[in-house]
Amino acid sequence: MLTGRNEEKRQLLNLLESDQSEFVAIYGRRRVGKTYLIRETFNRSFAFQHTGILEASLQEQLAEFQHSLVAYGLRKCPQLPNWHEAFHQLGNLLLKSKENKKVVFIDELPWMDTPNSNFIRALDHFWNGWASARKDIIVIVCGSATSWITNKIIMNYGGLHNRLTHQIYLRPFTLLECEQYCKSRKLNYTRKQLLDAYMVLGGIPYYWSFLQKGKSVAQNFDRMFFAENGEMTREFDALYASLFRNPEPHIAVIKALSTKKSGLTRNEILSETKLDDNKTFAKALKELEQCGFIRKYTCLGKISKDAMYQLMDNFTLFYFKFIQENKNGNPHFWSSSLDTSVHNAWAGLAFERVCLQHLPEIKAALGFSAVISSAHSWTFKPKPDDTDQTGVQIDLLIDRNDGIINLCEMKYSDDTYSVSKEDDQKLRRRRSVFVRESKTKKPVQITMITTYGLSKGGYSDDISSQVTMEDLFKERIE
Repeated sequence: MLTGRNEEKRQLLNLLESDQSEFVAIYGRRRVGKTYLIRETFNRSFAFQHTGILEASLQEQLAEFQHSLVAYGLRKCPQLPNWHEAFHQLGNLLLKSKENKKVVFIDELPWMDTPNSNFIRALDHFWNGWASARKDIIVIVCGSATSWITNKIIMNYGGLHNRLTHQIYLRPFTLLECEQYCKSRKLNYTRKQLLDAYMVLGGIPYYWSFLQKGKSVAQNFDRMFFAENGEMTREFDALYASLFRNPEPHIAVIKALSTKKSGLTRNEILSETKLDDNKTFAKALKELEQCGFIRKYTCLGKISKDAMYQLMDNFTLFYFKFIQENKNGNPHFWSSSLDTSVHNAWAGLAFERVCLQHLPEIKAALGFSAVISSAHSWTFKPKPDDTDQTGVQIDLLIDRNDGIINLCEMKYSDDTYSVSKEDDQKLRRRRSVFVRESKTKKPVQITMITTYGLSKGGYSDDISSQVTMEDLFKERIE
């Protein structure tokens, strides 16, 4: 059963009513549910379907493509010497189809583009020279290597330039969609338990599919991540190896970012990783950003050359903080880590990531969804000789076109959060330093984002507005 994805499903089904041939690219992070969406939407009924093979040679890719052609009805298919002939035979197969709309689904397309194979040129010729001239062909391509899809298909400046008729970026599930998915599988978790799971799994449906009914989130995580044959024990290596042909620089970058809460500049990453400042490094940064593992942002008031890179992938952050640290192979490592200082520090950071991933819900809760706004971080670093000043880091500022800035403080806790005198002083100082250094003329309101809200009385009364975990589970308003 397909959870959510209503808009994406509508777009795909509308293709069947089109009066022209359609060429569609669906892309998104590995395990986000691209293949499942396509198969369920079309009830697994295709004129042709094929999946590329990871790390296979050109000959192996062509041989497997031939097998798929035969499986879908091309009985007299010759051995395929190259991709031009492969797509020519695909055309012969489609000519035999009696379907009004002939749906071609090619999965893991990037894996088929082996070195010196001329794959893109052959795909270009198939679409421009044959399929686009008809009115009954729907070609759907997808793959987890988001950067490849973006660069080779969506942003192609050769024969495929502007040839796509549709593109769908399949984003991870929101908290609400994960809740709906768990309900469909009769997993009776509270919203706090779902939040705790999201802080590790993100909105990746495939990861959530391993949760077993009758077991707590902690029990499931012990089994999935730390048991000898757990479903997720080797996911980190598989994840990056499947997305990037040479993942070493990518892993070096995210490892460096995993130790820095607010991220690093480009030069700081180079310093931390000892990587060379060359095209390989630039490509790794770009690909990690395109795949959603990191985000590039500019602090409010700073110029683009001072941009920061921040690790955003929930599972990757969890991997470095816990899976990699399980040196003794403890199968109950997660359960034994709960409520430790290490766990609590990670939970605060992971909760901040979840909040950043749910900015539309936060804006809706604060009542300005319709107002144009931009989200920023902000850092103040005093000059080395200025001993009277200390640095300030604000993780989320929402700059609104209605003349207000929300300074957001995110706090994860197991109960209502009590704003202490120390918290109050820190928040007031951050606001004061920000107003002074940014020279903003807008009023700056302090907003608290917490799990269960604020305890009444005391310093909580000085908070302008608040958002709770319940707000993060609301229906998204884009």
